[in-house]
Parts: sequence; C-alpha cells; structure tokens
Amino acid sequence: MQAYLELKAWPDVATALASLKKEGLRLAFLSNMTPRLLAKGIENSGLGGTFEHVLSTDDRKTFKPDPRAYRMALDAFRLEREEIVFVAFAGWDAAGAKWFGFPTYWADRSNAPDEELGVTPDATGPDLGGLTRFVAAVR
Repeated sequence: MQAYLELKAWPDVATALASLKKEGLRLAFLSNMTPRLLAKGIENSGLGGTFEHVLSTDDRKTFKPDPRAYRMALDAFRLEREEIVFVAFAGWDAAGAKWFGFPTYWADRSNAPDEELGVTPDATGPDLGGLTRFVAAVR
C-alpha cells in the first residue's frame, strides 16, 4: 500500500498537460484508484490545480472498463462522448474507452501489443509526445 502512496507521474506528463491546458482544454483524471491515492499521486507529481475533475470509480462503486466508470467524465463535464479525448495508459483501458465511444489515445509506454478485444485506440504512442497532435486532429 505504501508504494501506491509514493507514485509519481512520468517525466513527460507535466509538460504535456501544461501544453493542453494552454490550448484551453479542460482536464480530468479518471481512475480505478481511491480518492486518497489519487490525491497523493497528484501531490507527489506537482500536478495540484491541473485537473478540473479528479474522478475515482469508487464514487460509482464500479471499475473501468465498466461503462458507468467512463460515464463519470460525461457527467462531470456535461459533454458528449466525441467531445472528450480519453488518454489511456493500459491497453484494456484504451479498449474500454474506445468501446464507450471516446476518441482514444493510448500512451503505450511498455510497447505492449494491442489488446485482442475487437477495438483499437484511435492513436498510440510510446509516451504523451503525440497526444497534442492527436488532440489537434480530433478538435
């Protein structure tokens, strides 16, 4: 448990998020982690104030890839699916978000193969370097 309380974001995350915010995008974090773990990770990474919403699936008593989890973003932002870009860090999460109908970018940091779940993300990169280009393309 202690290791989860010490998690930090990847080195490229702060720069990518700052760039997206500068473009006027609203940011949220949607995770299967508890609110306590999310708050600590955001604090450890120096990302306080970055996210308009920090969404924990604990609030809905479900886990991604259950559609009720992804719906949390729609409810929080009051937007339609195609108006939200979902960034996943796990292949199963990218598949779940794509099934739900989000334009999806998978930051495949481990160079894992696509999940064999019948859907693939709209874009994939080894980090967040390609995310701003993807967001610009779907806007």
